[in-house]
Amino acid sequence: MSSQSTQVVVAFDLSQSSNAALHRALTLAARSPAHILHILYVVEPHGRGIPQLPLHGAATYEYAEQVQRELATVIEWELKGMAPTADIHYFVHVRIGKPADQILGLASEIGADAIIIGTKGLTGVERLVLGSVAEHVVREAGCTVEVAREKSYGHVPLLEMTENPHHPHYVAPHRYSYTDRRVEQRPVAWPLY
Repeated sequence: MSSQSTQVVVAFDLSQSSNAALHRALTLAARSPAHILHILYVVEPHGRGIPQLPLHGAATYEYAEQVQRELATVIEWELKGMAPTADIHYFVHVRIGKPADQILGLASEIGADAIIIGTKGLTGVERLVLGSVAEHVVREAGCTVEVAREKSYGHVPLLEMTENPHHPHYVAPHRYSYTDRRVEQRPVAWPLY
């Protein structure tokens, strides 16, 4: 691993929202092998553990090692489903403690360039009472934080640019490309993809 690599912490707790974070990170790393992923699961000291390995009592390092092996299997299945064409380099970390503190701690230890985290979508009183790990990480991180969500927008076919006389503040976007160290403006008919 060269000094040119990009260290990315991926918060993963086997929830649907963290699956979005994992998938986003794996997609990113498949496009650029310079991204080194640090996939982190945090076992809360007196939490429930993971569904495959329920936790009875306090979390121990032996339990954390079992979780680490289970996560490695989950990630392997995810990779097989993606069938990436490039190498993906990653570490699987399991720590015991408070999730936000452990995510920020790992990011600091490895000099992370980015953190990718899911959000459970808590609102109102739930968020006030329970707090938000993602919100805490976004506020305290010393690097870029990307909050990943499952896509809920439908597929949109190629955009057709039209004038919109009903919106007086509307200005049609201009299209550009950057090639060979030059920025070129493209015609309106140039496809967006």
